[in-house]
Amino acid sequence: MRRLRNVKIVATLGPASDDYETIRALYEAGADVFRLNMSHGDHGEIARRHGIIRQIEKDLGRPIAILADLQGPKLRVGTFANGEEELSEGQDFRLDLDEAEGDNTRVRLPHREIFEALEPGSSLLVNDGKIRLKVKDCGKDFANCTVTVGGTISNRKGVNVPDVVLPLAALSEKDRRDLDFVCDLGVDWLALSFVQRPEDVIEARGLARDRAAVLSKIEKPAAVKNFDAILDVSDGIMVARGDLGVELPVQNVPPIQKRLVRKCRAAAKPVIVATQMLESMIESPMPTRAEVSDVAAAIYEGADAVMLSAESAAGSYPIEAVTTMNNVAREVESDPTYREVINASRGGHKETVADAIVSAAREIAETTNIKAICCFSQSGTTALLVGRERPHVPILALTPLVGTARRLCLSWGMHCVITGEVDRFKQAVISAVRAARDEGFALSTDQIVVTAGVPFNTTGTTNILRVAPCEERLIYSADPE
Repeated sequence: MRRLRNVKIVATLGPASDDYETIRALYEAGADVFRLNMSHGDHGEIARRHGIIRQIEKDLGRPIAILADLQGPKLRVGTFANGEEELSEGQDFRLDLDEAEGDNTRVRLPHREIFEALEPGSSLLVNDGKIRLKVKDCGKDFANCTVTVGGTISNRKGVNVPDVVLPLAALSEKDRRDLDFVCDLGVDWLALSFVQRPEDVIEARGLARDRAAVLSKIEKPAAVKNFDAILDVSDGIMVARGDLGVELPVQNVPPIQKRLVRKCRAAAKPVIVATQMLESMIESPMPTRAEVSDVAAAIYEGADAVMLSAESAAGSYPIEAVTTMNNVAREVESDPTYREVINASRGGHKETVADAIVSAAREIAETTNIKAICCFSQSGTTALLVGRERPHVPILALTPLVGTARRLCLSWGMHCVITGEVDRFKQAVISAVRAARDEGFALSTDQIVVTAGVPFNTTGTTNILRVAPCEERLIYSADPE
């Protein structure tokens, strides 16, 4: 199951992709990572989908990554006596803690933390920004507002507060229960919603206890402002453009996306571009041209992965959506302009021995007839550094740890292979040659580059490189020396 592209595809599972046959078809169409949305489905449904993915992994003999996306705190207004009300621009409207049902003048907002953070002039966005309110005056249990954009407001619509950092933890009680459940289940990645500050990520990492890698969703202005600190404590990033486009002017989102992708690449941490990538394919077998251009733009930027949400979870054409994304990726990556853009956006990054080793591996591969770069890694660090270089030859990430192989399935260019334990570099070279031959990346007359860290089993020690011939004698060598 060799992919003929480097960018990875994340497919969300849901009612439209809920059985073995469909999920396997999604994988065979190009999905590399499956997202379990904890906002939908109980623990029984999540466990069943997880089990199906692991069975497919076993049947196909390829590691597959599973990402559990935590819901995060949900801020919503209360209910209305009439079910809904029409708000007009310029009118007054009050939010408070009164439990009485709402009318055209007020409604309950059952989140005391919001009132504690609001100030006169703050904005509140209701129903994905379709209704906009500006605070005139406020207290510990109310906010008197002016309607700046009117519309229909109805029961339990969501509320966004873009102007302030809310005194809310990124993890609700539900999230804590879900986190523990999916970590015990054996997911590879946790996507953390409502991140505002690095402390949110540190808390989640403490609860995960290394059972899963933590990926921070950037969906709030505070997260953009604090991005460098958040990136530093995260294992990966998701640019969640849906909520980001609600809380910020929509024209701000594309340059933010581009900046965040480049920072993630510089840090050698995977980044997913998500939300509405092929939205029309929820109901149509064909995407719009604008959607195809959006997917292509993320790939040209060097994103590690692009994501399908409702398209694969609840749409009428889940397999077609993955196939379309796969075809776009292959076409973009075959364009000479793609390689020019990727090379031009490569930074220096030569601050450590490891940086120099992986840079040298790429340069050797680009100037000689090398068929693949094979990197041995326990933690995945060596492979991630090689991936940051975006070489033009395939990357084989070899590891004895199935968890590391699964996590690396999210990262650009990785073809993950689970190998036996090695404790000497000669053994690593032999294993790399065997893997390159067995996986169809090289013939006996070809050469590969092998990188690793010696001593083995020590994180962050990438310090050795060898150009190895793929000769028969190496494949069948029984002598570890």
